[in-house]
Amino acid sequence: VQLQASGGGLVQPGGSLRLSCAASGPVSSIEVMGWYRQGPGTQRDLVALIETGGRTNYADFAKGRFTISRDAMKNTMYLQMNSLKSEDTANYFCYSRTWSWDTSWGPGTQVTVSS
Repeated sequence: VQLQASGGGLVQPGGSLRLSCAASGPVSSIEVMGWYRQGPGTQRDLVALIETGGRTNYADFAKGRFTISRDAMKNTMYLQMNSLKSEDTANYFCYSRTWSWDTSWGPGTQVTVSS
């Protein structure tokens, strides 16, 4: 599975962004997709996951502000981010795991929240 994220950019505090992650290759083998983020000098942290059946899981900091979704017809996953804060500044990576536990990472897309 190959992943390509897009949609990052510069946004003011309180603003919104929608990230996209397009999947290609054996996409029917994907069980879980998700978003992780990594800020300067920090570890890569989970943001949100979505299973093929639609069940979602969010990090505490994302609950109520971020929404993960997946369009199976377009083989694309999204992360709608609202009420952005400066601490959300990070490189955001999309991730997938197949039913056979093979994992893939896409190149990150930078999100910068600053006035």
